[in-house]
Amino acid sequence: MKRFQDESFRNSMKIRVDFNNMMEGFVSNGINPAEIEANEVLYAEAAASMVSKRGNMKWRELPFNQSKIVAEINAKVAGIRESCEYFVVLGIGGSALGPIAVHQALCHLRYNELPREKRNGPKLFVEDNVDPERMASLLEVIDLKNTIFNVITKSGSTSETMAQLLLVTDALKKEVGDDWAKHIVATTDHNKGNLIKIAREFDMDTFYVPDGVGGRFSELCPVGLLAAAVCGIDIEELLAGAAYMDKLCENPDIWHNPAYMMAALQMLAVDRGCNINVMMPYADSLKYMADWFAQLWAESLGKAVDNDGNEVYAGQTPVKALGVTDQHSQVQLYTEGPFDKVVTFLAVDNYRSTVTIPHGYDHIPDVAFLGGHTFNKLIQSEQFATEYAIRKSGHMSCTVTLPEVNPFTVGQLLCLFELMTAYAGELLNINAFDQPGVEEGKNATYALLGKPGYDAKKAELDAAPQKQDRYII
Repeated sequence: MKRFQDESFRNSMKIRVDFNNMMEGFVSNGINPAEIEANEVLYAEAAASMVSKRGNMKWRELPFNQSKIVAEINAKVAGIRESCEYFVVLGIGGSALGPIAVHQALCHLRYNELPREKRNGPKLFVEDNVDPERMASLLEVIDLKNTIFNVITKSGSTSETMAQLLLVTDALKKEVGDDWAKHIVATTDHNKGNLIKIAREFDMDTFYVPDGVGGRFSELCPVGLLAAAVCGIDIEELLAGAAYMDKLCENPDIWHNPAYMMAALQMLAVDRGCNINVMMPYADSLKYMADWFAQLWAESLGKAVDNDGNEVYAGQTPVKALGVTDQHSQVQLYTEGPFDKVVTFLAVDNYRSTVTIPHGYDHIPDVAFLGGHTFNKLIQSEQFATEYAIRKSGHMSCTVTLPEVNPFTVGQLLCLFELMTAYAGELLNINAFDQPGVEEGKNATYALLGKPGYDAKKAELDAAPQKQDRYII
């Protein structure tokens, strides 16, 4: 029996949501419980909508319906882990941010720097940009003959990813000849789009993005599971953690549903002018969870119109920070700046390493007091102290605590934030699953590069006001 099948393990790994510091009596502008009770009908309607729309939220079923896919992924990665030296993900947005976040959370923090015998798998590179210097540098540090590329785009029309595919295809043909397609694994739609056509034409290994699963909600399907498994992460436990959180969040009572309560509190905070949500992990392992969350929150909730066609310009801006690093760069603003932010701390009870601070310089009291403590105690004390300072200054915060960082708790965290986002969308009466603003930028890029069918958009761009020299210094 795997540990995640043990009920005592699951319950001991339940993550906690502490929202004391958002409530009246803790901060001057805090939320009165009566405000939550007054919105009881709204919250109940949103919960009912989450139930009725569940069939359309295909990402919610990923923790429950992928046993066959997990087996296929594990079978595929067994060969990759044994024979491959480099595994390169080509993708952008959710196709990159999720794999980066999970890898950072669950692998050795200096994974690529470990020798092969300690890493026991290929080095991982996630190429989520098209900076020409970056792409050139990648080809200078990998051996193409020992590299597998995982190209990820559901539509097969993502310009950045397809440009990367064209580059590596050309490089592989020159380096390995006729076997070039064996070095590419495609993750895309079952039937639609350009990438599936290419994959079938050249007999590439292929995994599929399930219908109805958008990019920012796709980490728990092959988009994220393949790279995780390649690096030795237990993807069954990751999915089990998500399933555990999904069950916890089936409770329609907002006082017993962590995702719904977090969403409701953030929306009440927005009503108070807190239009910025700072995500501040106190663990390097969780650093990129803030990046992943930033896309999820911003792209899902930033909408100009609601479901009834009314202009609302909804959304709360996510900001990334890292404790303790950003105590020395951002916290001054959070304690003494405008009351326009909520800080969400990510805390950890038990770190995977314990490091004791040695005694030394005992003649200097301001240094000597540290000796004998652990770095674990130091970082946890700094997290508590920052939370205290922000509360004392009257600014709101909440804390999500992981008992430890492992696949089960990370799976919970991913699911918690996805459900929180979807529920916030219901409260705002917006479509949390489209991204029309992103599409506008994509279409403009297509027009500038001469993609067929975008002549009208090119004419629109040409007709835009020309920049004036007097405004350029």
